[in-house]
Amino acid sequence: MGGEVLIFICIWLVIFGIAYLHYSTRNKERLALIEKGMDAGIFKENKVAPPVWKVFVLNLALLLMGIGIGILIGLAIESTAGYHDALYPGVIFLMAGTGLLSGFFMTKKFVK
Repeated sequence: MGGEVLIFICIWLVIFGIAYLHYSTRNKERLALIEKGMDAGIFKENKVAPPVWKVFVLNLALLLMGIGIGILIGLAIESTAGYHDALYPGVIFLMAGTGLLSGFFMTKKFVK
């Protein structure tokens, strides 16, 4: 039982460390800009960004499509070539990653 608690604590420590590093670095950058007399308003630019839910739905749809295509390809390879070992997880992760990569590029086009 001690191992599960240790893993849980380590995960929370990593999350806290990343958040602390992000906010402390951001604060130091802004203080350095203020000390040099530069305007810190560059962080508050009004950028027109697409709604988060549209980007999320796009990436989720492409991920699920990649998983489905991975299952179909795995089934086709298994029935034709007779492989059984680590076929399904490998093909599913490969196609899911391809779906997420295409989602990244589509999101870049969507933002422009």
